[in-house]
Amino acid sequence: MSAKNAWRQTVARLVKSEMSVRGVKYQALSLRLADIGVEQSADNLRNKVNKGIMGADLLVQILYVLKARAVDAALIEEILTDIDDTNR
Repeated sequence: MSAKNAWRQTVARLVKSEMSVRGVKYQALSLRLADIGVEQSADNLRNKVNKGIMGADLLVQILYVLKARAVDAALIEEILTDIDDTNR
């Protein structure tokens, strides 16, 4: 797996994990983002999250509306290690 794909999977897993912990589906995420003035359809969010491709601004906005736990280097390293282990 390329480094770019590993980072994209990391973004996808981070967002999906936070959504799962809070029981938030894509439609609800879309509504929460609309509450802060960010227009993204549920389908658009699903595509962006699944591909792990989104701008830094949208990633921060998603983490904000989800009231996500702190993201630190240890969490990112844990996800990257899991991705690496899964792809072996």
